[in-house]
Formats: sequence, structure tokens, C-alpha cells
Amino acid sequence: MGVGADIRQKIARRAAGEVQQGMIVNLGIGIPSLVPDFIKNKETIFFQAENGILGLSDKPEPGKEDENLCNAGGLPVTLRTGGCYFDSASAFAMIRKGKIDLTILGALQVSPNGDLANWIVPGRKVPGMGGAMELAAKAKRVIVTMNHCDKNGHSKIVKQCDLPLTAKKCVSMIITEMAVFAVEDGKLILIEYFSPFTIEDVRNATDAGFAVSENVSVIGG
Repeated sequence: MGVGADIRQKIARRAAGEVQQGMIVNLGIGIPSLVPDFIKNKETIFFQAENGILGLSDKPEPGKEDENLCNAGGLPVTLRTGGCYFDSASAFAMIRKGKIDLTILGALQVSPNGDLANWIVPGRKVPGMGGAMELAAKAKRVIVTMNHCDKNGHSKIVKQCDLPLTAKKCVSMIITEMAVFAVEDGKLILIEYFSPFTIEDVRNATDAGFAVSENVSVIGG
């Protein structure tokens, strides 16, 4: 159940619906970085990056990349009118002070009480946690975008995370290629699912138990 380009875009499009005007938003690498492509009115939305930028805009046209202007994942970006640069220490101060309204992150595992594991698989070398710990703990709202299962077909929505945690009880919403879950009071609530999947398909693919909202809706149905 891998995530192809079209599936990644489907998840990012749904996540974009959670971004509201006036927000300061930090995006993780991977699927979260695609979210701005699906936001039509960005005039009062400021995207922030840990490497010291506030006001990230669309990706540049081919051939017009600026080697000195990239997001925290190292991908080329543009700067919107009114955007600004500052050092990484100031960027992290913004995060730790709670100035980020929303962060959208990828994940390896998420549990029903909102625990997040998204930075390391034991035994594998990684460059570091980056800003994930600060963002997960201090952003006003944390949304996870990820494929529903790993490459071996195992659910990434688990009863309890067995990978090293990034932060506890931080996730408020999970968006996968199959479904959208709200995390409320230590429980998962299925609020939407993508056509052509069914609720039973989602149950069969999800390790953790979940309730189904009375107002559950189908996306793309």
C-alpha cells in the first residue's frame, strides 16, 4: 500500500483544507511539503521553516531556483511578498514559544492517544530529529499526514507506539490515503474516508481500534 505521487497529492489536498487564513504554519518534509500547492488564497498565511524563513511560497519554476533559498528539507522554494529571513535560533524560538498555529508532519507511528513517533527506526542511521520534537510539543495543533501502512503492509496507526517517541499526546488529526481520524480524549474517531475504500477496509488496515462519527463522510464518493 505504497504512496504514489497521486496518493501523496490526495493526502496533501485534504490537509490543505485544515489551513486557515491568518495562520503561521510549519510543514514537515515529504507529503506535508505539498500542502501549499492546494491552497488557493495564501495572502494571509505565512509558512515558516526551521532554517529561518517566514513566508515560504510556491516552488519556483524550472530554471529559476535560487540555491540560497530552500525549505528545511533542502528543496527550492520562493518567498512571498512580506516574507523574511532570520537565523535558525530565532526560528526555533518561535516554535518553542508556541507561535506556530499549525504543523503538518509525517509519521512512522501514531497511537490513539496522539503519541507520535516520526524520527527514527532503531538500527538505522538518520541525520537527526530536526525540529520535529519542538513542533510536536509546542505547535498549537499537530496534523499527521502519512500512508496508512508501511512498506510491509503493517498499520502505522497502532495501539501503542513501539518506536522511539517524538512527543506524547500531541496529534489532533491523522490523514492517510484511506481515512481521516480525529484524535479526541485518547480515542480515534473516523470522520472521513476516501472512496473507493469502505469503513470495513479501514478497520482491516488499522491496528488500533476507533469509533465512527455519526457524521462520517466519504471523500470523492
